[in-house]
Amino acid sequence: MRAVFGILSLVIVLLIVGSLVKKQMAATTAPIPALQPPSASPAASPAATQREQVQQIQQQVKQAVDAQMQAPRDMPADAK
Repeated sequence: MRAVFGILSLVIVLLIVGSLVKKQMAATTAPIPALQPPSASPAASPAATQREQVQQIQQQVKQAVDAQMQAPRDMPADAK
């Protein structure tokens, strides 16, 4: 009798966890919007605009890293 209640409770817990996982997975699979090429240069080829976007992202990351490297680090009060 004790084993039956144990197995039954495990099945109920697994059903609850399974439904929570299903809801979480459904919420995280939202569609990701695609990058839109800039409309300023309609004659440019898609490869050129993609290359420009990649270079721009690389520059932004480099600038962000440089800014973080230049920022002073907070020192704890007890460190001497």
